[in-house]
Amino acid sequence: MRSNAKRNETSEVDASPAQVQAEDASANCAPSGEEIRLRAYEIYLERNGLAGDELDDWFRAERELQEVASWIGSSLLRDRRM
Repeated sequence: MRSNAKRNETSEVDASPAQVQAEDASANCAPSGEEIRLRAYEIYLERNGLAGDELDDWFRAERELQEVASWIGSSLLRDRRM
């Protein structure tokens, strides 16, 4: 267990400050399961409620929300630099 702690300390020291900030920003903006579920349901409704594509709806919702979270994280990082 001690070796894992040491490994984590080393990787944090090796990471650049911008890298750490970007990871923190994107982690704070990551979509929750509830947000993904709601977006997947919206996609389902957009398809007129046709059954059979639930998994595709979920993955599309997850992808869309992660893109938004990534964009927000990048914007936050850019704002911090100014």
